[in-house]
Amino acid sequence: MTKAADRLLDAIEEKKNPSVVGLDPRIGLIPEHIKEEAAREGDMPFETVHNALVKFNHAIIDAVKDVVPAVKPQMAFYEQYGSWGVKAMESTISYARARGLVVIEDAKRNDIGSTAKAYADGHLGTVETADKTSVTAMGADFITVNPYLGTDGIKPFLDACKEHHRGIFVLTKTSNPSSGEIQDVLTTDGIPVYELVASLVNGWGEELMGTYGYSSVGAVVGATYPREAERLRELMPNTIFLVPGYGAQGGTAEDVMPCFDPQGRGAVVNSSRGIIFAYQREAYRHEYGPEGFAEAARAAASNMRDDLLAALEKSGKLPKGW
Repeated sequence: MTKAADRLLDAIEEKKNPSVVGLDPRIGLIPEHIKEEAAREGDMPFETVHNALVKFNHAIIDAVKDVVPAVKPQMAFYEQYGSWGVKAMESTISYARARGLVVIEDAKRNDIGSTAKAYADGHLGTVETADKTSVTAMGADFITVNPYLGTDGIKPFLDACKEHHRGIFVLTKTSNPSSGEIQDVLTTDGIPVYELVASLVNGWGEELMGTYGYSSVGAVVGATYPREAERLRELMPNTIFLVPGYGAQGGTAEDVMPCFDPQGRGAVVNSSRGIIFAYQREAYRHEYGPEGFAEAARAAASNMRDDLLAALEKSGKLPKGW
């Protein structure tokens, strides 16, 4: 089985599109006809939510699967509904992978010792059942992790990556406005914490290098901090950047250009509600409406791709053959 980094970069090359659709469903924004169908198939409140999330996500996946290389379900939007929500997450991951998409699970997990191993086994590897067989639980290609417990909180994830050909994205410089309260603080060596994390990411990724020259240990670097992203690209030349903050959070295609290497590779840019709820946006709602929510998502994903490719071309980074 190929390394996770190579699977992601292969998919980006195949689609000629360095973007990922975030699957962050909000039940209040899902079209009414989907919720009505879901209610007819289940009579318990959380079962109905499960049915609605699955129907909505599957339709989005079918609409964008030949446009984007990957999807990124955010665990919080599922586990808030307990076991029914987790079942919807499992269904979403399985459905996306069966349709050829790379899956980045946004769960920001971390702990130490046996607890970290349990997270790593459950989300990236296999777990032992009562009859002592090993089975895959979540089965994502990548998971986002928090580095702030240090190396002993990351090692179990690295072990799972090596054994199961999976990957992680380490929070490095995040897109939220208050990230600087911690990430920009200077260490005793006079460098910001996000640069210290970058050096750790480099070390953690050394044994997981793929054929493209990129590691399966990636970094989360926000689109809203282009100057910091430029510095991080210098510090992490062999690290894939997962880039949130494009679109609804204010980041532009030009803002994310520092995340790419000089050949226009090494980054994948996320948009969530700007894609999956595009049918509510002014640019799409009159043409598509709630009934055409999936088609609107496809149009928005295509427009995001075109926006990124235009910015890559303008910056002289458009990959050859794209």
